Amino acid sequence: MQLGQIRQSSALDPSKILLLLIIYALLWFGTLNYRHLIPSDEGRYAEMAREMLVTSDWVTPRYNGYKYFEKPPLQVWANAATFQVFGIGEWQARLWTALTGFLTILATAYTGTRIYSARAGWLAAVVLASSPMWVISGHFNSLDMGLSAFLVAALCSLLLAQTSHNKASSRNWMWSCWVFMALATLSKGLIGAAIPAMVFIAYSISVWDWKIWTRLRLFSGTIIYLLITSPWFVMVAQRNPEFLEFFFIHEHFQRFTQDAHSRTGPISYFVPLLLIGALPWILQIPGAITQAWQERRREFSSGWLLVCWFAIIFAFFSVSHSKLPGYIIPIFPALALLIGNRLDHLLGSTNSMALPWKLQTLGFALLGIFGFFFLDAIGKQARPDEIEAYAQYTYWVIAALIALISFSAFAALQSKRNGLQSIVSFASGFFLCAIIAGTGHETLGRAVSGIDLANRVKASIPGNVNFYSVRLLDHTMPFYLGRTMIMVEDPDELQFGVNQQPDLWVPTLDAFIARWKEDQTAYAIMVPEQYVALQGTNLPMQEVDRDSRRVIVKHPDTVNVTQ
Repeated sequence: MQLGQIRQSSALDPSKILLLLIIYALLWFGTLNYRHLIPSDEGRYAEMAREMLVTSDWVTPRYNGYKYFEKPPLQVWANAATFQVFGIGEWQARLWTALTGFLTILATAYTGTRIYSARAGWLAAVVLASSPMWVISGHFNSLDMGLSAFLVAALCSLLLAQTSHNKASSRNWMWSCWVFMALATLSKGLIGAAIPAMVFIAYSISVWDWKIWTRLRLFSGTIIYLLITSPWFVMVAQRNPEFLEFFFIHEHFQRFTQDAHSRTGPISYFVPLLLIGALPWILQIPGAITQAWQERRREFSSGWLLVCWFAIIFAFFSVSHSKLPGYIIPIFPALALLIGNRLDHLLGSTNSMALPWKLQTLGFALLGIFGFFFLDAIGKQARPDEIEAYAQYTYWVIAALIALISFSAFAALQSKRNGLQSIVSFASGFFLCAIIAGTGHETLGRAVSGIDLANRVKASIPGNVNFYSVRLLDHTMPFYLGRTMIMVEDPDELQFGVNQQPDLWVPTLDAFIARWKEDQTAYAIMVPEQYVALQGTNLPMQEVDRDSRRVIVKHPDTVNVTQ
């Protein structure tokens, strides 16, 4: 064994890796239940799963009682199954997101080990595990992490298939790739197949290699893909004839080409998200891409496919008319693999990092110190009733900055002596910084969630009364109250659902007022300003309870009316 191999293998101590993995897993999963759900994604997908479980309808997704066909149901199925096994709650609603995010880190490590080296695979996992956007997304109940996990699983399978020297292994990995594309499609739609296709076309053109298409198992893979995806699409279309036009035209073609969803942004929208999302490793990206270009060759190039993956996804969503931060999450594992290989190259056989790395770690330590001068800016946007919450959040930010400074400084000290330890220490600082700052958001998000109001009123509201949501779609209260609401006048994103079920909503405020006067046991939720406006019309209402964002009312009690 050569000296470099000996030093590399001794640096990768399996017992230390296992200990770090256990600690990381405890922090990753142990923080799932600390925060309450916040609008809109977290409340929406938790409530959809609750309704699926309660109604036992696993084919037609519903939100707040209305048909909801914006996305396929894989994550809703997973959350509903989790509720069935563990009960309905917040950590249960986030378990699927956390699990897929965590397993993707392990898949990245395995893939990096197979296509590069053991140390490169370990470093790729370290990079992804400390990328702020990946950490935060893994603790947020939205569809983006599940989609990203399956897309990246398809990418990893493709890489393993094309670099395998065993025909049976290559075939099995390609079939796995098709399976994961199907699961990505069931997570968020046709983008689960479109992204891999666009990336592979770009790769083929850029290296002018078309023979590779003969190794993709296109015929058998398409059969696998359709066997997994088509049953639900067929069943939901049979039960809901309106599904196909809405899902494929409105939610795919129009979302990309039109501004109807009010999620527009400049073409540079994702640039700051990339910088923040990969913040610890942003300085390594240019070198990693350059290294991938230099390693490009006529036969299959894993590094260049990863570059194409990053570039196509970033460009595709940058030109799209629909933009949300989570859209570019799938790029981070590809960047992690590229950066892991780059860091492995920089470590070389000496297991030490050169001066630029030391300057980088010191720079981020100084950046953390500089952050203390901006703590006063945290509460500048606070409303009067939120000042105390922002003051509490400042302590979480201080703890996050201390973690960043301490671990970055230690990484600088270790850069020459033990480069691998320096990289892990630097990554640990950013992981702790992200997990502390994200978890501490509960001080701000608690009021937004409405959990305290829900806990105060839930037991007093009868189960069989009509509950109206007046010009408001509250994304968390249906979940916390355990009940759906009748929309009034403004259906928000439930427009399609109320169009299909017009008898289940109230189209105008005047119609609500008339119905309210007749519905003597009804309850309603609205914003405080709406409550004041309705009071001005002398509408009979009795305030049940309120917080800074919502008021819950009912008909006046008979005894109060008499008095």
